[in-house]
Amino acid sequence: MKNKTVIVTGGAGFIGTNLVEKLVNDNEVIVIDNLHTGSNQNLKEFESENLKVINDDAKSIARLDVDADTVFHLGFYSASPMYRDNPMLVSEVVAGMTAVLEYAKEHGSGVVFSSTSSIYNGVKPPHREDIIPDVTDLYTEGRIASERLGLLYQKLYGVNVSAMRFFSVYGYHEQSKGGYANLATQFLWAMKKNEAPVIYGNGEQRRDFIFAGDVADALIKAADIKGFEIFNVGYGKNYSLNELVEKLNRMLGKNIKPEYIPMPVKNYVMETLADTTKMKSKLGFTPKIALDQGLELINRYYK
Repeated sequence: MKNKTVIVTGGAGFIGTNLVEKLVNDNEVIVIDNLHTGSNQNLKEFESENLKVINDDAKSIARLDVDADTVFHLGFYSASPMYRDNPMLVSEVVAGMTAVLEYAKEHGSGVVFSSTSSIYNGVKPPHREDIIPDVTDLYTEGRIASERLGLLYQKLYGVNVSAMRFFSVYGYHEQSKGGYANLATQFLWAMKKNEAPVIYGNGEQRRDFIFAGDVADALIKAADIKGFEIFNVGYGKNYSLNELVEKLNRMLGKNIKPEYIPMPVKNYVMETLADTTKMKSKLGFTPKIALDQGLELINRYYK
């Protein structure tokens, strides 16, 4: 993507920062972020005349007087516990998504937005985009509503929309997420300090981990997709949390045992595994960074 005008909601957050890093040298980038789990510090190293930052929520996109080629809508409340603590966040998700789609309708923009693999909770893996989701939690319902709104705006107004179902994303620029950071990153932070990583349950739950830089590449690819599409964004291989701890111990040269505590969450997602067939064939994207390499990269990054 070059010589485009793009808007990135949530662009000062974890995945948003990885995306902005890939866009800002060759495009005009407008970031909208209310800094709930983002930080302007994330963008300091990318300061450029091509970059404008607005500290507000996604609904403020309605006030922008610019014709963006693509809106990357990542400005969602991004973790299930947030919704358990405040169920009204579902209405915030719907309002933000509607504002983005209204902007796209008026300005002729495409929309690429962050959906979630949590939609597959209770569905036997590997997970395909064409499954019928179950009713599981508030976080998931907000994303399902966003996908349906995207399909509606495509049917009614011809807006091009890609819903990107992220699996377990880890990588650079997660510091501002704190306790909401990916488990791979949280475990690394703890174990580098010789602290035991905390695991709910027995550690046999499995996750499909994908590096944030790969996710950013997939998002950029999706900007060229016409119509309405849903894409899994995962690596296509999963690991148990116990295996993750083993990998980190081996990499760090340590032998730290996890702390296991009882599972406190109903409808917990026990396994995620992306069917990557559509991502590779229709999106034309294959992830590059396997988990072992990704752990090495974040180990060097989080000194």
